[in-house]
Amino acid sequence: MNKRSVKKQPAKASRSAVVSKAVSPRTSRRQKPDNAVPIAVPTVAHDIVARSVVLRAHKFRVGQTVLYTSSPVTRPGASGTYKVVKLLPSDGDDYQYRIKNPGEAFERVAKESQLELEH
Repeated sequence: MNKRSVKKQPAKASRSAVVSKAVSPRTSRRQKPDNAVPIAVPTVAHDIVARSVVLRAHKFRVGQTVLYTSSPVTRPGASGTYKVVKLLPSDGDDYQYRIKNPGEAFERVAKESQLELEH
């Protein structure tokens, strides 16, 4: 074998050279293109204002006495004066309330549209 017939293999890079090349500050994995356009990001205050416009508050408070008008499908004798015990989240369009009549041993769940202020 002569020296011309043997091909030289490229030398392997040392581990430290590979690591330093991977974390080199000159090479960035994400570079912005030259024609990048900045995007307007809404502020936190803007988000809060937008959400508060959409959200509305409960009409009645805990402890208030209200008139409950039951629908014809439910018990017709359930109508009368009730006290608001707890505010519940909305069920679609209406907020819900847990109400209690002093003459009953249990509480009911009523939609806001079924309640009126007692005069």
